[in-house]
Amino acid sequence: MTLFPFAVILLIVFMNRYVGGVFWKRIRGSEFDATRSDYEPTVTVVIPLFNEGEGVYHTVLSVLAQDYPPEKLNVTVVDDCSKDGSYEWACKAAATCPSRVAVIRNPHNMGKRKGINRAVRKASSEIIVSVDSDVIVDSQAVRRLVARFVRDEIAAVGGRVIASNANDNWLTRMQAIKYFFGYEYLKNLERAFASVMCLSGCLTAYRRHVLLELEPILERRNVLGIAIKYGEDRFLTRQIVKAGYQTVLTLDAVCWTVVPTTLTKYFSQQLRWRRSNLIDFCCGLSHAWRLHPVIGLHYLSQFAMLVLYPVAIVEMVTAWRFWELAAFHVAVLAVFGAIYWQGTRELPESMRVHPGWFLSMSFVMPVTYLLFTPLALFTLDSSSWETRGHAPAPDVPLEEAEPAKGAEPPKPALVEKTAA
Repeated sequence: MTLFPFAVILLIVFMNRYVGGVFWKRIRGSEFDATRSDYEPTVTVVIPLFNEGEGVYHTVLSVLAQDYPPEKLNVTVVDDCSKDGSYEWACKAAATCPSRVAVIRNPHNMGKRKGINRAVRKASSEIIVSVDSDVIVDSQAVRRLVARFVRDEIAAVGGRVIASNANDNWLTRMQAIKYFFGYEYLKNLERAFASVMCLSGCLTAYRRHVLLELEPILERRNVLGIAIKYGEDRFLTRQIVKAGYQTVLTLDAVCWTVVPTTLTKYFSQQLRWRRSNLIDFCCGLSHAWRLHPVIGLHYLSQFAMLVLYPVAIVEMVTAWRFWELAAFHVAVLAVFGAIYWQGTRELPESMRVHPGWFLSMSFVMPVTYLLFTPLALFTLDSSSWETRGHAPAPDVPLEEAEPAKGAEPPKPALVEKTAA
């Protein structure tokens, strides 16, 4: 076997993501990222929380600093029974503006999606903005998100995520370049057809009535009777598209997140994402034909690459052609490095990294695909609250999500101590 079959799939993916994306971006013109200035709905920012520590305090403060009418924006932090000081840090943030920030604590560890759904049910705002508890949100983010709801059919608008610790080490620099491509190029085709298939929970705005409409599906998510608790963002986005709504992405709404700084944390994240990708693509095949033909081809080609890439690696290694494979990776990544350099050369040095760091993907990418694709396939029933090694959440029935009668409320003294 040669690299030819894989190269064909790679070419299709490349043409779809880059050439096709740029082509349709030019065709759509002003419609590609259309905005409106006459829409200023009420907004509830929901921050799911579990073992985040001090980080959630800074997240809440960044949301309160939004350039948006204060009377139209409030915050709900949902603590999923954190075992560290996260709840106290959230209460400290709430104490800075108690009229606009509510902190609710689940009586049981329910998982991220059920925690968010609980906050959505309690909210009355027209728009729900999901913000992860480890991000800092740009002051213009909410305003720029809601400005993209230019049609009633648009149910979700995602923002851009940037690595805040890009210059920590070689691994974070590599991820910073990955994030750049992920938002600057890889979603252009999906953006052109208003069918972005994965919007990040780091920063995404939803129409509340759509979340309520899809809540039964989100709550009962399972495969062959096995509950699936990872990849919530990708699953939710796909369900929105499946229901006939549109999803868009804007690069003008920005947030910053901390990316993994060690290979152990990075590999843990990639394994979880690989499970999410496999589940999503497999389940999505049942309705991929309903997508626009261009998006359908794009979707299927990505699935083919996910499956064939590790097979190509095994074939090349067992045929003692490792160095040919390595040279192929280096050549491809060198091209991407040049694209990154061209796209960021006018940015300040603090906002970019040297493109040479992307060459480390020539080692990291084959390893993650070769090891984690089969591992993910055989551990699809595994779950955890998120990617940073938190403990898994048991499958608690919805009716148990509300506090029991006589449940002990949070101790005020604890909140006062942390707020001092």
